[in-house]
Amino acid sequence: MKLKKIVAFVLLSFGLISLLAFSEKDQTNEIKAQKTLKRIVIDPGHGGNPRPKQGNYGASSKWIDEKDAGLAVAFKLKKVLEESMPDVEVVLTRTTDIFDDVRTKAKKANDARGDLFISLHCNDVSAIAHKEIIDHKTVTTKRKGKKVTKKVPVYKTYYTPNPAHGTETYIWGIGKNDEKEEAIGESNFVDSSIINFDPKDPAQRLAISLRTEKYAERSRLLAATVEEEFTKQGRVSRGVKQRDEKGIWVLQAVAMPAILVEMGFLSYPEEAQYISSEDGQQEIAEAIGRAVKRYKFSLDNKMNNGKPQAKK
Repeated sequence: MKLKKIVAFVLLSFGLISLLAFSEKDQTNEIKAQKTLKRIVIDPGHGGNPRPKQGNYGASSKWIDEKDAGLAVAFKLKKVLEESMPDVEVVLTRTTDIFDDVRTKAKKANDARGDLFISLHCNDVSAIAHKEIIDHKTVTTKRKGKKVTKKVPVYKTYYTPNPAHGTETYIWGIGKNDEKEEAIGESNFVDSSIINFDPKDPAQRLAISLRTEKYAERSRLLAATVEEEFTKQGRVSRGVKQRDEKGIWVLQAVAMPAILVEMGFLSYPEEAQYISSEDGQQEIAEAIGRAVKRYKFSLDNKMNNGKPQAKK
């Protein structure tokens, strides 16, 4: 009888230990999954007053300016992300109408130790010029000392809105990987094993190169998902793009996956009105928010060895 009690006690103790271990393992996996995306940096494009030859003002229309559209959507996106993913911190590079150059924006993002960078912009193209002949006039010129009279057309120039419209999402150009690697190497927070980045160290160069490839893959994934969500809303998607030669400086200067969302063309009247409206801004924020949530879900699954998790 005494032996039975001892055996029962041992079995009960083993069961409790196993249960606690399983519970701790679950909690560890949950924390581990949350760490895939701890902090998102949202960058409302441009800002401040126009400055000669600096071009920081951005696109403009009679309904709204790019700097104001970016800030308005940024606030709404921050709220959407905080409500849908309360475990993720959201940081804005600006909360008022101020101008920071791209170096300052990148520094703010890197100082915040972000895991993802989203820059919000609007597109703009020039109106299309048209010429038509409205009359002729007589012009007298001299040719070899003789007067020559001829009729020449008189043109009228008028402009019509450019039909370009739709969304685009950019990632940094593959030709700018060196700059991206430099940004990652100099930001020690992305890899605790690299305390002092030495570009001549082959091991460090390899580690940074692999991380750059991973960030590029993640950026492409998120960019494609953003455009997919816009399409679901009925928006015209112009696809995922990159500028290989010129690049987009801020995207390769932040040590994290990064995208730049062109929310539409302010030069296209219907799209400009949509972007200026509260409903339009909310829809844009919700589309990007859903894309980010899908992106995080994908990262969480990969970190947990592909084991599916319940969607929240």
